[in-house]
Amino acid sequence: MPLYLFKHPKADSFVEIFFGMEDTKEYIDSDGVKWIRQYTSPQLKTEASIDPWSNNDFINKTQDSHGSIGDLMDRSKELSERRAQENGGIDPVKEKYYKDYSKSRNGALHPDKAKKGINNKDIQIDL
Repeated sequence: MPLYLFKHPKADSFVEIFFGMEDTKEYIDSDGVKWIRQYTSPQLKTEASIDPWSNNDFINKTQDSHGSIGDLMDRSKELSERRAQENGGIDPVKEKYYKDYSKSRNGALHPDKAKKGINNKDIQIDL
């Protein structure tokens, strides 16, 4: 049942009342005074912005979240896109990762960077 806030029309006092979905959202006290309903913003927990260049900031802001691995991957992708916007369309952190991956595997490209398709002596398909 949602909680609604009402203000006395003359005095500076407030009262919180629970109403059901189908109830009329009016409050009249025992003296017959109709209180004025106050509309407020929903009180949601919002997280501050994460600095896209800081590893520690990402860890500190996400360590207590109860989301899934997919949620963390989505957040990481958003930060990568922000870094790319700030750097002319290329995310230097991602590019460094691809370069290190290739270096540690004797020049093999990361699967995200490699051409996708089939290429053998009989057939060539680019995806």
